[in-house]
Amino acid sequence: MEDWAEIRRLHRAEGIPIKEIARKLGVARNTVRTALRSDQVPQYERAPGGRVVDPYEPTIRALLAEYPTMPATVIAERINWPYTMNPLRVRLRQIRPEYAGVDPVDRVHYEPGEIAQCDLWFPETRIPVAPGQDRILPVLVMTLGFSRFMLALMLPSRLGGDLLSGMWTLISTIGRVPKTLVWDRESAIGGTGRVTAPAAAFAGTLATRITLAPPRDPEFKGMVERANGYLETSFLPGRAFASPQDFNQQLSEWLTRANTRTVRSLRARPVDLVEQDYQAMIPLPPVEPPIGLNNRIRLARDYYVRVDTCDYSVDPRMIGRFVDVTASPAEVVVFCDGQVVARHRRSWAKQEVVTDPAHVTLAAQLRRDLAAGRHRRQAERAGRQHADGHVVALRALPDYDALFGVDFTAPPTTRVNDQ
Repeated sequence: MEDWAEIRRLHRAEGIPIKEIARKLGVARNTVRTALRSDQVPQYERAPGGRVVDPYEPTIRALLAEYPTMPATVIAERINWPYTMNPLRVRLRQIRPEYAGVDPVDRVHYEPGEIAQCDLWFPETRIPVAPGQDRILPVLVMTLGFSRFMLALMLPSRLGGDLLSGMWTLISTIGRVPKTLVWDRESAIGGTGRVTAPAAAFAGTLATRITLAPPRDPEFKGMVERANGYLETSFLPGRAFASPQDFNQQLSEWLTRANTRTVRSLRARPVDLVEQDYQAMIPLPPVEPPIGLNNRIRLARDYYVRVDTCDYSVDPRMIGRFVDVTASPAEVVVFCDGQVVARHRRSWAKQEVVTDPAHVTLAAQLRRDLAAGRHRRQAERAGRQHADGHVVALRALPDYDALFGVDFTAPPTTRVNDQ
């Protein structure tokens, strides 16, 4: 390449003849003439040699035409491949796209208020939830399609009721409802490919709809996926958290600053565009949608109800009756016939027992009252009296057997028929 450039410079810029250039550079005159005729940079090209896979390629292509996703190991078995797998894998990577098809993705433009993408992010930092216990908890992340405005909230679990409670909290923060909520195949939202009944009831109350992404297609909700990565790399490093509430407090303060950054694709800040999103959204419903964890059970003798994996005490006077259990991320409330019979702060730990001391005291009093009533009834049966005051005589059961001539101790008699 250096000789080619020098030949062209000497001849065209300085006017040196071909013979002199050949003598000066020590090359043949035909080499000089070839360099002057070529306007492209010379490149060394080696004639391609044969590959060990070439004789097998027609058979490989026939298999891929019928089974585009056939694994390399199966193809090697079908064609009786005698060499190492690397040459075959290299060639398969080159020709398989010709049979697998191409799935292009278009750039999508969202109108204001049209869509919000939702996803769960699981930060690796373990959060203390109880003495001696810490957990990796899910964070619900929501990104508005038009403004790229981000919202996020840590939740105690990925159960359906908790996810719906988190969505309602974030939507209430916005003040209006996006026309479409995009989710992946999260089991509590649409793990079977259809929106679950609680999620459908939630969407119906808000007059919105929930759209499920195709399976194994994270690009369908790429905005919230990028938001998850942004949280992972910009919010989490260097932080420590004392509790889930501390995590949410720090996250809220960080999001306030993050939403003031300039988004390159928009050439604007989310905080400046969110008002357009807000104006195009649906107003909040007049009633709260069905959210939280809800259950109806008959209260057992141990007067505890279970929410997620934790047990909560209930007024023991409700034993044997049906109670309705409602749990939000903040508290657990138990109702019986419309009356509150227990209220506890929600525990985010695992297998914890939450007890109200008043319930324990009341249970002890009920046991004492039951024992006193039992002793009183026994005393009444032992000392029954007539109206005139004398004690009612109690006869033993054998006396009644003797009175009616019944003898349960005599051997049974059998009658033998004459032959």
